[in-house]
Amino acid sequence: QVQLVESGGGLVQPGGSLRLSCAASTNIFSIYAMAWYRQAPGKQRELVARITNGRTTTYADSVKGRFTISRDNAKKMVYLQMNSLKPEDTAVYYCNAAAASFEYWGQGTQVTVSS
Repeated sequence: QVQLVESGGGLVQPGGSLRLSCAASTNIFSIYAMAWYRQAPGKQRELVARITNGRTTTYADSVKGRFTISRDNAKKMVYLQMNSLKPEDTAVYYCNAAAASFEYWGQGTQVTVSS
């Protein structure tokens, strides 16, 4: 069992920045592909960004050029740097860890972009 704990969400004005962090409890963190998903009210959960254990990254088209995912295997952390935030980025952001047939989710952190 892997526990994931997100932090860093909050209220930010349009154009602002936030950095989300996700701490993992596993000692084999490096084998997991890590990802950030988000779910806005009334919408399905969607992939925002993913980083593999080989550090290959993928992004949703809506966040390319604005968001950056990174990982620190020594600290068992994954980050999402979010710049130039827009109101449509408002959602609960979830950390995800996946390897083979295993998948784990964090509880989520709220990000609200509003003036």
